[in-house]
Amino acid sequence: MTTTNVAATIATVVLVLLICFQVLLALGVPVGKAAWGGEHRILPTNLRWSSLAAVFILGLAAWMVLARAGLVPPGADLLAIKIVTWVFAGYFALNVVMNLLSKSPLEKAIMTPTSLILVLCFAWVARS
Repeated sequence: MTTTNVAATIATVVLVLLICFQVLLALGVPVGKAAWGGEHRILPTNLRWSSLAAVFILGLAAWMVLARAGLVPPGADLLAIKIVTWVFAGYFALNVVMNLLSKSPLEKAIMTPTSLILVLCFAWVARS
């Protein structure tokens, strides 16, 4: 297994965990202190919908990083896959900044390093 495949696999595992977390948030499980600024233990309806949208975005990110690593179709060489993988690296870098700015100590402690892992993995895979 190449380092690119390892990075893509790590990113995918982290993304699947985040998807599970976002589903819990969307279902109203009281874990909201670790997300969306940490203001709500149970998310209000608008943020539940945002969590549901995040599920699809994170799923797309997982597919893109796996595709760029050549582990799923359409494969690593398609220009759109290369570009979108870099876009997600930037998206997760923005997440690092936003999590650092969060008023929630729990969100800072959990989501900042999680986003940083994703930035590193996506950048590694994108540059391959």
